[in-house]
Amino acid sequence: MKKIALIFILILSFSSCKSSKLTTNKKAVSTKNIAKKHKSKTSEINSKVLKLPTSRTDNIIGYAQQFKGVRYKWGGTTKTGMDCSGLVYESFKSYDVFLPRISRDMAKKGYKISLKKILKGDLLFFKTGNRRNAINHVGLVVDIKDNNIKFIHATTSKGVIVSGLNETYWLKAFHEARRIL
Repeated sequence: MKKIALIFILILSFSSCKSSKLTTNKKAVSTKNIAKKHKSKTSEINSKVLKLPTSRTDNIIGYAQQFKGVRYKWGGTTKTGMDCSGLVYESFKSYDVFLPRISRDMAKKGYKISLKKILKGDLLFFKTGNRRNAINHVGLVVDIKDNNIKFIHATTSKGVIVSGLNETYWLKAFHEARRIL
């Protein structure tokens, strides 16, 4: 009787091992099927990721450029309306760099640099209009070619645009450049 009970226990233990093996195989098969189903989406996502800029500076600039053409709105920080400091504030914030919300306060961050040392991602500060005694405008450098510094900013007349520092108005209003990154 003891032999029969021992054989019965062994048969049960072997059969339970076999059933767990089947469960493992089913999981492996379903994982493969899921991977096959999502492979095309994964490849699609990977190809998009490969096209994205790689540096933090390029990412911040790319984020800012999505607002090109957005109308000006004092205090605005969205695609429904944007002001100059809102554009810079949101662009840096999207990559975990936190700046003050107002351009004159932004001008106290980072360190001052000369135009000869300017790089993409640096900030340009201006004293414009009737308030030439205080910084009241900011732009983000997006490109530098042949000593022509291009920057993205929001203007009251044209909204978010890219301008050149060599334009007479901006060159005359320019006050300082600062590096944050």
